[in-house]
Amino acid sequence: MARGLVRYPGSGCVVEFMQGNAPQLAWVLEEQNGKLRLLLPNRRETSLASNRVLPWAGPSYSGLAGKEAAIAKLEEHKARREAAEAEMQPLDLWETAQGEVSRASADWFMELVRNDPDVDDVAACGHALLKCKSHFRFQPPEFEILPAEVVAARIAEQEATRRRESLVNGGSAFFRQLWEIHQRKRGTPDPRALDEEVLSHVRRLLLDRLSNPESQDEAPLWRGLIQGLPDDPFLPLYLAQAWNLVEPHHNFWLDRIDYAAGDAWSHAHSAEVETLLSYVRQGEGAAPDTDLSFISIDAPVTRDIDDAFSISPLPDGGWRLTLALACPAARWPFGGDLDAAVQQRASSLYLPETTHNMLPEILGTDGYSLHAGKTKPAFLVTCEVRPDGGVTTCTPAQSTVRIAANLTYDQCEAVLDERAARDNPALPFADQLHQAAALAAAYRSLRLRNGAVIIERPDLQLSLEGHGEETRVVLDVDDAAPAAHHLVSELMVLANAALAVWAGEHDVPLLHRTQDVTIPPECGGVWTKPQDIARVARALAPAMLEVTPRPHAGLGEKRYAPSSSPLRRYPDLVNEAQILHVLHEGTPRWSGAELNELLARLNLRLDAVAQVQRARPRYWKLLHFRQQGEGHWWPAVVTDETDTSVTVNLPREQLIVRARRALFSERTYRGQPVEVRLTKVRPLHNDFQLAEVRDVY
Repeated sequence: MARGLVRYPGSGCVVEFMQGNAPQLAWVLEEQNGKLRLLLPNRRETSLASNRVLPWAGPSYSGLAGKEAAIAKLEEHKARREAAEAEMQPLDLWETAQGEVSRASADWFMELVRNDPDVDDVAACGHALLKCKSHFRFQPPEFEILPAEVVAARIAEQEATRRRESLVNGGSAFFRQLWEIHQRKRGTPDPRALDEEVLSHVRRLLLDRLSNPESQDEAPLWRGLIQGLPDDPFLPLYLAQAWNLVEPHHNFWLDRIDYAAGDAWSHAHSAEVETLLSYVRQGEGAAPDTDLSFISIDAPVTRDIDDAFSISPLPDGGWRLTLALACPAARWPFGGDLDAAVQQRASSLYLPETTHNMLPEILGTDGYSLHAGKTKPAFLVTCEVRPDGGVTTCTPAQSTVRIAANLTYDQCEAVLDERAARDNPALPFADQLHQAAALAAAYRSLRLRNGAVIIERPDLQLSLEGHGEETRVVLDVDDAAPAAHHLVSELMVLANAALAVWAGEHDVPLLHRTQDVTIPPECGGVWTKPQDIARVARALAPAMLEVTPRPHAGLGEKRYAPSSSPLRRYPDLVNEAQILHVLHEGTPRWSGAELNELLARLNLRLDAVAQVQRARPRYWKLLHFRQQGEGHWWPAVVTDETDTSVTVNLPREQLIVRARRALFSERTYRGQPVEVRLTKVRPLHNDFQLAEVRDVY
């Protein structure tokens, strides 16, 4: 037994007990019935159950008079124990004891180090073993020697705890810096206080939260990092922008649906892309399979040209219309890695700042795009149409075509209203354009007789000027070519409806766009006024994509299978592939059940991408409102009213605002023109308030 150790401490004995996860030194003033009255080094007294004394009590002094003398002894023993503890090597003790014993007392361990230890040595050894929690477990009065596998797990846990504490301590301070930068209270972030490991972890965690704010991965760590910062759903975005990890006006919607921006994603599929391009190049210099003269009509900036047409009159006053559609489906590698990536994208995104193509750009804007003067693979849809717009025959086929001209809406509009200049590239195709316009008008009239609801709004154009935080939003309306736009849209509706009918006649399952609702007769027609649009919109249910061929009431079609944009929409690519497989093999590529299985996944992606297509332009639109200032008055029209609220529509900006009835005059009515002033516009939160309304006389 070590010199000075006491088994039953009494008055005058030096003892230790655990408090605050550390041993505390004390002097026993009195012992009575298992209770000790103790004097602490700070001269305070306390009571303690004797069973709480650590198993290295001693030494014991008799005849020592006064508290000051006792405190001096405590200080003396404290210094000795601290000096002895500094020399302890608990890991060496663990190595020595491994395999020898499973547990032992502090004095047993101390005797491995020194032949004649005293109580201060034993206490110092106990202190060292208590701190070495990875290798020992204190089970009074002895220490359990933990096995190697438990030690390894504890060391790993301790390292994880250390890293977590380092991350929280350093990362939270850095996040506060970033928040101050966001609030314009300081200039640039200073990450020098963080080591690279912490910095990398914090960066990754922040970007993960940016893309998935509801993630539970490392949720406690994230809560520790943002403690004290505002509870804002866009906090990760603010911090990432302040750190310059993302640019101002970053499109976080893409991150949240895991939609890769730009075209870099396609580089991983270069081998499959090159195989498809080689197929296209084989025919580029060859003569086309048909000598029909095809023209396309698109916006001047369109690069993915996926449809063109050729039209000629029939003796009965009707028309033979042949649509040439881009044909990526002919040898598309369904089931491969490229297909999986394209299916994940589901649709192209056309945003004010840029276009994100569904296909790799070299395929969508070059290889398969129907550029004039080049022979390209095409999916032909030939329809014979009566003078009243009814389609009598529909014949799909695969072919190669050479487009005669890529025309713009404005060029065609000038020809259609007889004001084209001599150098207008559309002028040589005037007859085709007039024939197509006549067919489109007849087909539109037929759809209206079938109850179609046609909503016509100005074509809103959002463009951006400047860069970064200096970006300005320009909002304009393009309604310069209504006839040309109507022409193209009616031909596309005709083709998709005709192919749906053909598929039904040949028992070919396709993906159909449906809207199987009963529309009141008074809702059918062409609507342009905001109050009328609001009224008829309430009668329409959202369209659905499904395999069952049901009516599309809003279009006035019994069946409608989108197939005309295979470069831009995955359902169109699937439908094109399905029809081509029937033409070549005599059987569908997919059964109805297989299409339903595909649709279960595809609808989720289409909904997600559609949300971005809605949310991102709306963000820019609201930023435009904020940039105009709260003093700006906006022309609006009242579209609905109740006892408690009034809804107005800003027709040019295509924004709907609902506000309290009290803001409006008593004589407010549907269709009334007013002017409104907006306030508290927060583009990220999709939030704003109507501050003031005034009547327009």
